[in-house]
Amino acid sequence: MFGELGVKRVRPIHAVTRSQANDEAFIDPIGEATGIFLTGGNQLRLSSTIGGTRLAEAILDRFRHGAVVAGTSAGASAMSSHMIAFGASGATPKQRMAQVAAGLAVLPGVIVDQHFQQRNRLGRLLSLIALNPSLLGLGIDEDTAGVVGPDHVMEVLGRGSITIVDGSGSETNGWEVGGHKPIMISNVILHSLPAGYRFDLRSRTRVDAPGSVAQLRAIAGGEAASS
Repeated sequence: MFGELGVKRVRPIHAVTRSQANDEAFIDPIGEATGIFLTGGNQLRLSSTIGGTRLAEAILDRFRHGAVVAGTSAGASAMSSHMIAFGASGATPKQRMAQVAAGLAVLPGVIVDQHFQQRNRLGRLLSLIALNPSLLGLGIDEDTAGVVGPDHVMEVLGRGSITIVDGSGSETNGWEVGGHKPIMISNVILHSLPAGYRFDLRSRTRVDAPGSVAQLRAIAGGEAASS
C-alpha cells in the first residue's frame, strides 16, 4: 500500500514483546525513518508492549527531529499521552465508561478516540474530559485524519469529521458519582470540523483555513484599503 503511494522504501517492525522493543535490531531502522506508521488493533497491547522501551524512545526522537508519525485506529489512540484503553459506547457520559492508560505522548495534551461517529463514542469522551478537563478531546471519524504541524495547528482531511471537546471551562459532578451512573458535565465547548478546517490545539481555537470566507473577506478588505 505504501509503495503504491510512492514510498520508496518500507521497513516493517513487528516487535511483539518488550524484549524485542529493546532489541537493537528492531530499533536501528527507526534512526533513518522519515515516516513512522502505527497500525491498528489493540491500543492497550501496543502501549504495554512498547511503552517505556527503547523503541518508543526512538520513535519520539525521530519525531522531534522531523519525521512524520501517524497511526490508524489503535495507532491513532496511542499518539496521545493519555490514551483510551477501552470503554463503552453511548451518547450519555457515565462514570467508569472508559479506562485510561499511558500512550506514547507523540501528541501531549490531548486524548484521542477513534471510529468516533460510527461507534457512538461521544459519551465516553465527554466522561473522560469531565474528569480530565486539562486535556483536549479529539474524536476522529473513520476515513478521516487530523494532521498536526510543528505549530500545533491541526488540519482535518478525509470524508468524515473530527469532534473536538474542550472542557477547560466546564463543571461536573463526576467526582461524587459512583458506579456506572450518568454524570453531569456543563459548559463544554464542542467543535465538529469536516475536511479543510483547521484548529489550534494550544489556544483551543478554530483557525480560518486558506480560502475560507473570513480570510477572503480580510484579503479583500486589505486590497481595498491599500488602493
